[in-house]
Amino acid sequence: MRQIILASSSRYRQQQLKQLNLDFCSIAPDVDESPLKTQISDHIALSQALSRLKADNIKRLHPDAIIIAGDQIASFQQGILSKPITEANAFQQLRKLSGQQHRLISSVVIYADGQEYIHSHIATLQMRKLSDQQIHRYIAQDQPLHSCGAYRIEAQGIALFETLDCEDFSAIVGIPLIWTANTLNQLGIAVP
Repeated sequence: MRQIILASSSRYRQQQLKQLNLDFCSIAPDVDESPLKTQISDHIALSQALSRLKADNIKRLHPDAIIIAGDQIASFQQGILSKPITEANAFQQLRKLSGQQHRLISSVVIYADGQEYIHSHIATLQMRKLSDQQIHRYIAQDQPLHSCGAYRIEAQGIALFETLDCEDFSAIVGIPLIWTANTLNQLGIAVP
């Protein structure tokens, strides 16, 4: 059986692939994303390029494996909301998003048998109006410091939103599982 490698150390992406009952290993790619972030202004193109960058890094070490890599961008008012890292940054991001709409772009690339399969899913999210107290309480409870947009929708972050417009909810967590499962099935990997 062909080796499947998730080019990520994200526990959320690992949990997602486990949903598909796949036998895979995770390897964190060793990449510098900053040059692409300054060179590519289109958010969908950037998300795809970052996914490719991660997959390429792992493919060099494991050329015969099936590589799955993804990237996610929170796009808001022509800018990108990256991982806040600190509570102060998380507060500022959530304050900006409060009562506003933004897009979450989730791209995934699969390399298999010398071929590239790539997909981007765009979700539109409307956050409800939040008070400063609600934002502080949410950050303290959910600790979304390593999530773009400063929320973890797979946890308590779901309560921050009025509406979500998307075709595949799993894409909001990180990997569009419907597309991924269908693509793996086409490659002869039994899912489920």
